[in-house]
Amino acid sequence: MTGARAALLVHGAGGGGWEWNVWRGVFESAGFQVAAPDLMPVRDGWAATRLEDYQAQVRASFAALPRPRVLVGASLGGLLALGAADGADALVMVNPLPPVPWHAGLPARDWPDVVPWRRDARLSGTRRALPGGDDATALFAFRHWRDESGAVLRDAQRGVAVVRPACPMVCVVSGHDEDVPPAVTRAMAGAWGAEVLQTVSGSHVGPLLGREAAGIAAQAVEWLNRAAKAG
Repeated sequence: MTGARAALLVHGAGGGGWEWNVWRGVFESAGFQVAAPDLMPVRDGWAATRLEDYQAQVRASFAALPRPRVLVGASLGGLLALGAADGADALVMVNPLPPVPWHAGLPARDWPDVVPWRRDARLSGTRRALPGGDDATALFAFRHWRDESGAVLRDAQRGVAVVRPACPMVCVVSGHDEDVPPAVTRAMAGAWGAEVLQTVSGSHVGPLLGREAAGIAAQAVEWLNRAAKAG
């Protein structure tokens, strides 16, 4: 996997491609062609959108990229990346929602048909979700959260069966993730032979939006370079 490379960055629930702004800059500086699209609801809106709808979007976006190409997914995007990894040369998962059987380790949640993260967004709540972020990042995120499909999150919570990817994998893990317990991600990584990149990030979204985001992205690029040489 040498020369020009392409990367698809898949965002998490309630967010958008903007979550990857820092990582995009790091990856592009390293010579990657980067795509970070927004996952879109179906025509009938958020309540009618299912995980398979997002999965189809990820597969289509990834298929449009030239090889060699890598998949990078965070949270829900990590699960979606797993579902499209059969066409990947490498896979980076950031605090990913886990597939079967590790989904059983997720905290129990009850999601409404439309999760009102945009409607109910508060700057104070955003700051609490980003303990490692600066004020400018918190304000930007507060202005860009969006509502989400509860059906998508229920689909993920019930568990999705995926085939273990054949490509090299690394899991980026936050030290204090209340949404995806670090032990769950480590268990999945251990069972699948994936490497683990432990970070100093203190939150679920910290590796993307915290002060340490650029450094973590650079470590991910370093891992991809090593994986390319090993392949």
